[in-house]
Amino acid sequence: MTAPDHPAHILHTKKRFDGYLPVVVDVETSGVQSDKHALLEIAAMIVHCDDDNQLTIDENHFTTHVTPFEGAVLDPNAMAINGIDIDHPFRLAISEAEMIKELDLFVRRALSTHHCRRAVLVGHNAHFDLGFLNAARIRVGAMEKNPFHRFTCFDTATLSGAVVGKTVLAKALKETDLGYDKDEAHSALYDTRQTAALFCHLCNAIK
Repeated sequence: MTAPDHPAHILHTKKRFDGYLPVVVDVETSGVQSDKHALLEIAAMIVHCDDDNQLTIDENHFTTHVTPFEGAVLDPNAMAINGIDIDHPFRLAISEAEMIKELDLFVRRALSTHHCRRAVLVGHNAHFDLGFLNAARIRVGAMEKNPFHRFTCFDTATLSGAVVGKTVLAKALKETDLGYDKDEAHSALYDTRQTAALFCHLCNAIK
């Protein structure tokens, strides 16, 4: 049970989504089928409440490149869009197993900090990101110790469609004056940061 002398932002965060902590995630992949195509890059950022009960972004983040699993298909069209060179000497990719281990440690630390019981993935077209993350978990046998809710997620495409009438990330960001740099797009960390900013803006506007 949360002690009454915890800072206001801890209490607000715990209550805001019924004990769930929003974790914004973006993945870059080699295609659109999570059982066939590789998860190549991932980033995650924590969203929490401040003392005024407004959602804000924790600038601590997790990001890494990921080595394609054995047998993964690299769709040339997808690779042209994300611009990832899997053979680049400075890519410094890690295995799916190591990625899951490091991501879960990052998320569990945030859950402990904010006294929340489970993480909920936030994404733009969130089921895409959650599907690829869950597929990687299954491949490495890490589904049972998953800090994320397995199927619930918060989708900023749906939220922005409802609030500002735009479902495309770039259009929603422009509509809300948050900005979108097309030259930075399809970087997992950039897309995660902009999605987090959009999520905070929309939830604060609704509240």
